[in-house]
Amino acid sequence: MLLWLSPAVLSQYALDVLAMGPGLEALVIRAVWALSVALSALRMDEHSASSQRLHTAFQCTMGSLCFIALVLVSGSCDGVYFQFFPCLPLLLCLVYPQDSLSVTISGALCSASAAGMLWMAGRPVSQLLLWGGIIVTVTLVGAYGASEFRKVQRAENEGRLERARREALESLAISERRRAHSEKLATIGQLAASVMHEINNPVAFIGANLDYLEREVLSERREVSREELAEVFRETRAGVERVRQIIGDLRGFSRMDAEEPTECAVADVVSDAVRIARLRLRHVARLEVDIPEELPPVLAVRRRLAQVLLNLLVNAGDALEARGHEGSEVRIIGRWEGARVVLRVEDNGPGFPPHVLPRLFETFFTTKGPEKGTGLGLALSRELVEQCGGTLVAENREEGGARLRLEFPVGSIAKAAS
Repeated sequence: MLLWLSPAVLSQYALDVLAMGPGLEALVIRAVWALSVALSALRMDEHSASSQRLHTAFQCTMGSLCFIALVLVSGSCDGVYFQFFPCLPLLLCLVYPQDSLSVTISGALCSASAAGMLWMAGRPVSQLLLWGGIIVTVTLVGAYGASEFRKVQRAENEGRLERARREALESLAISERRRAHSEKLATIGQLAASVMHEINNPVAFIGANLDYLEREVLSERREVSREELAEVFRETRAGVERVRQIIGDLRGFSRMDAEEPTECAVADVVSDAVRIARLRLRHVARLEVDIPEELPPVLAVRRRLAQVLLNLLVNAGDALEARGHEGSEVRIIGRWEGARVVLRVEDNGPGFPPHVLPRLFETFFTTKGPEKGTGLGLALSRELVEQCGGTLVAENREEGGARLRLEFPVGSIAKAAS
């Protein structure tokens, strides 16, 4: 803006020619004024905010002095430019609305110069006071307008920043939900073989029962009793319910949720995770659950906490399967310690190597092959636990094996704190 203003100031010499005829003095004043504007514009972006303010003050002072010189050259208080003294502070307010101090300096210079010219011309004191009052009033109005402009500009900037922050938080929340959903699907993908095997057993059993019923019902000699038929129907129905339960567990686990934390029973959450985890651990290790029913509820999102437990159980199963040792065990132990509920997921596998333990919760860090590990499971699990006000730490058991310890504040305490 200042670079455009510089030639505009110089071009105003045409008005000087019309007002008082050609003259070298007016041209020199215009050239000095334009040059000061150009130099200030070129150097203003190279300095800090305080230096920019200094440049603004210098520019307002130079502009005021150059205009006062033009007034003197054009005939002092009898010249055509004298009537424009009150306009200069307003013009500077438009050009530099961010700095009221510089405009105030300009108003003071113009007011003092106008009063001085009138006094030297022998005008009455009332005229001096009139012109001084007009210029001071205009300067104050301009400074107030600039101040209000700054307030509006600051409010608009804060509003834009708040909108940007809110949009960023919403995008981050959506990204976190998608990442958690992706990890869920990755876990289910790792369980695919176990799920197919688990569903295949009751399906094969149902098929055998249907073959038996077909033979007995359609045969000419019906030697089967009603009690035997009722037993076959009950067994078939039990197989169908088993398939339905497996599919329902997977559907509920894989569903993308955006729930708020609520008080949930630890035993129920563990039961949700264990039903799916048994599909992976059935042929790998023995799973023991020690969760007292009297454990107080914790404040958490039930499906997210179940996802954390399932991730830990699947990781334990992978570690035990890689070891290939019989007698493998995985335990989930729950205890109430003071004002916190503690869950421990333990196994008797090889444990964590010393060089792995410090990096265990880093994103994309994994010791598994690309077909099994994404490096997101433990990092995401810790994030989900911390979102519920809990902690997740990993350690090696003294008797051998790995232990992951989850701690949550008791639901009523966490709810009161939140």
